[in-house]
Amino acid sequence: MTEKFQPPFATSWICETCGVQFPESESPPESCAICEDFRQYVGLDGQRWTCLAEMRRRYKNEIAEIAPGILSIHTQPKFAIGQRALVVKTPGLNVLWDCVTLIDDATVAAVREFGGISAIAISHPHYYSTMAEWSSALGGVPVLIHEADREWVMRPADSIQFWSGETKEIGSELTLIRCGGHFEGGQVMHVRNSDQNPGALFTGDVIQVCPDRRWVSFMRSYPNYIPLPESSVRAIAGAVEPFEFDRLYGAWPKHEIVRGAKEAVRRSADRYIRALREVIR
Repeated sequence: MTEKFQPPFATSWICETCGVQFPESESPPESCAICEDFRQYVGLDGQRWTCLAEMRRRYKNEIAEIAPGILSIHTQPKFAIGQRALVVKTPGLNVLWDCVTLIDDATVAAVREFGGISAIAISHPHYYSTMAEWSSALGGVPVLIHEADREWVMRPADSIQFWSGETKEIGSELTLIRCGGHFEGGQVMHVRNSDQNPGALFTGDVIQVCPDRRWVSFMRSYPNYIPLPESSVRAIAGAVEPFEFDRLYGAWPKHEIVRGAKEAVRRSADRYIRALREVIR
């Protein structure tokens, strides 16, 4: 792929740095608003664009059931931010949590074989990717986004549904929780206790699993190393406190806490706040 790549037709261009898709046009947009925001960045080689047709030649999705009722979808080689998507199966319905940019026939077939999905929910704008394509390919299911992040939707679609408030129930097993922090509308998803899952939280990087998986962390910008203030960290920890969960699934493969996740969030928020106060002193 070079920056001179030009498909012989109008296409919905995709930013190579963040993986977010834009509305169809013959020429690429002049810039990517998401990457020009202070939480992201434009690469040293400048703004670069691709499209799904080109991606399907160069990439594939690795798909695996990583736990009972949880299907991981991860693009190889790494593309853009490199996050994974997760299909979460519950007795009532299945939800695609977060998105990856690459969607192809093999991926759609795997998701359908797993039981399909009834909705898509995405933690924050850096993972919006090709959410409209995913919805269309899987039956026009709703894409659930908090209204506080409306301005960051680069490719509008009828399937996108903005919700308001602090929590939103999805069926009988799932709850979206607005945490803010990374983005004002940053959300996580809670799965209630069941025979398959002793309560789980799906967080993207709104709550980030650390390399030492006994801990999590919180940031305003990860690539630019901008921390969150104490008030935001307390708000995130407080938003998930009413919910019971033992497991936590983050944005990347193996970014998981498989036991004691709720205590890890409490402990990590306290450590973060102590570190902020030491800096202030």
